[in-house]
Amino acid sequence: EDALSWSHNAVEGKLEYASLLYLPQRAPFDLWQREGARGLKLYVQRTFIMDEAEQFLPMYLRFVKGVLDSSDLPLNVSRELLQQNQQVDAIRSALTKRVLDMLSKMASKQSDDYIRFWDTFGAVLKEGPAEDFTNREKIADLLRFATTRDDESAQRISLKQYVEAMKDDQQSIYYVVAENHATAKNSPHIEALRKQGVEVLLLSDRVDEWLMSHLAEYDGKPLRDVAKGEWDESADDEDAKKALEAAERASESLIERMQGVLSERVAGIRPTTRLTSSPACLTVAEHEMGAQMRRIMEAAGQEMPETKPTMEINVEHPLLQRLDQESDEDRFADLAQILLDQAALAEGSVLEDPATYVARLNKLLVEMSHS
Repeated sequence: EDALSWSHNAVEGKLEYASLLYLPQRAPFDLWQREGARGLKLYVQRTFIMDEAEQFLPMYLRFVKGVLDSSDLPLNVSRELLQQNQQVDAIRSALTKRVLDMLSKMASKQSDDYIRFWDTFGAVLKEGPAEDFTNREKIADLLRFATTRDDESAQRISLKQYVEAMKDDQQSIYYVVAENHATAKNSPHIEALRKQGVEVLLLSDRVDEWLMSHLAEYDGKPLRDVAKGEWDESADDEDAKKALEAAERASESLIERMQGVLSERVAGIRPTTRLTSSPACLTVAEHEMGAQMRRIMEAAGQEMPETKPTMEINVEHPLLQRLDQESDEDRFADLAQILLDQAALAEGSVLEDPATYVARLNKLLVEMSHS
């Protein structure tokens, strides 16, 4: 099968080598094993030396196949020698740049081919910003994302396109991370942004949260996880500020009651203007690990420190107004626990005690049918 694209290059001068690099059309079955076979066929002065010389390309370009013929390396070169060789480092950085340039060219001139490449290898390329600080901006331009522009799961929007479409007063690039696309798309955290017509990146690949923590910004605009930190969009908007202050005053006693019930499970409860149709959502502090990353680390057997999320409530929501008027303390406690469990489910988390949640819900349903 023909390669999707290729690049042939002969270099003379301080270093002398020839390279022939290919982007395959489809992924090898072991692409996801970082210790799987990868690398270029290495020749020295046209004599075949070894298969899979992985020192010449970084890990995030492990899908690239090809041949390298060097005139400078000794014929008896070994893998150990390759690891501590300045010429190898120089060739590696030149080949890395070569591959990234080939991809940039494909993205701008053969967009259909680039889409094919991205759908096959995009998630591997996303490992780049964390591994290759020098080329971080180059890689950032090659990334594609699903967004609320069309809510499709296909990753088609570049950061450049996102920035070009930004509103004049928008300072940040917003994103939400979830276990799958449907959860990201329906996340309560992005309700207010949707209402304002602000585009949000919908991230659901396992590597996404890690990628964002290393990318941090694009084109001078910070990348903001909508499920972290306080919602400070009201800071510049007087009306929003007043609405939030009014909500805080109106919900003081409700929050106190809720904290009495939920203090073991949440760090705090606060009103928010980021919700429009959902009653509640869970957030973590700015510097803390997000829910998706936490689940991945736990699944890999990492011991994670115990942290509690903050619960944000939409005091305008009928459910919270109903909760505020509830005089039966037991029923109030049940309702508050159900709200918290639902907020966890909406972000894609698994409940620690699903049986109790179902029992509480059923009890309420029975009471409702009797009344």
